[in-house]
Amino acid sequence: MTTTRTRTLGTTGPQVSALGLGCMGMSGMYGEADRAESVATIHAALEAGVTLLDTGDFYGMGHNELLINEALRTAPAALRENALLSVKFGAQRGPDGDWYGFDASPAAVKTFAAYSLQRLGVDHIDVYRPARLDPDVPIEETVGAMAELVEKGYVRHIGLSEVGADTIRRAAATAPIADLQIEYALISRGPEREILPTLRELGIAVTAYGVLSRGLISGHVADGQQYAASDFRAHSPRFQGDNLRRNLTLVESLRKIAEQKGVTVAQIAIAWVLSRGEDIVPLVGARTRARLDEALGALDVTLDAADLAAIEAAVPADAAAGERYAPAQMAMLDSER
Repeated sequence: MTTTRTRTLGTTGPQVSALGLGCMGMSGMYGEADRAESVATIHAALEAGVTLLDTGDFYGMGHNELLINEALRTAPAALRENALLSVKFGAQRGPDGDWYGFDASPAAVKTFAAYSLQRLGVDHIDVYRPARLDPDVPIEETVGAMAELVEKGYVRHIGLSEVGADTIRRAAATAPIADLQIEYALISRGPEREILPTLRELGIAVTAYGVLSRGLISGHVADGQQYAASDFRAHSPRFQGDNLRRNLTLVESLRKIAEQKGVTVAQIAIAWVLSRGEDIVPLVGARTRARLDEALGALDVTLDAADLAAIEAAVPADAAAGERYAPAQMAMLDSER
């Protein structure tokens, strides 16, 4: 399957494929991943016309960037040249995986970028973004440091991640912002209240992660499913006990609509995000070629007004049981304040 559909990241950003590939799950955040299959999946994405690859320097503490480096080095030159890299930085983690907050000070911005360029094996990063707002550093200072990297050619475009409307406005007043990366899905619709209108006023796009809510609304999760302690879902409130059972009830309602259209639950969930606007680029976290192929099928799903009404009746806004992160992580989200 090949896609030639594209979207543009805001008024100042690059043209990218209508779907991007989120690579985090290839570095242990959702349990063990097969390295060879991960590389093959990145190759398959590039071959299908997916140009946007999303990573973070703290995904496996460099593992994900090195994996992408390998995939790009072993891909045909024509495909490698089409790849656009979106990189998050700033998260502080220990060898045991513990989280210690975020550092987005100007010196840290430039140091993180230097390491990422080396690990990725590239001379520039296409979209660079702090993973979270550093509460100790004004956003103007962080964006100012990124703007200096743009001036020197090390970064092409500046992005943001999980910040609220006020922070977005302050960042955009400092330098051009291409996009905001934020969780946006049928069961994560918080951005619609204030953040999405602000972005559209300022000409900033959205790269939407979590469009399948870590697989929760993919149609592939079963009640009582167990996850390793290192798996994000083992600690996610939406995957626990009664919350999981209630959320899977929503999935079954969605499944009925998907079956009527002859598509999968995952495809209709991704298609719904695609339908929210040409300024929104969903990131799909496929770790295998089979899951990638399923996700790409969403590009062929057309949702009319009746379909959208049925989907939103089956999964109303705010219907999800449980927060999208555990309390400590929710407290780090400027977007939730």
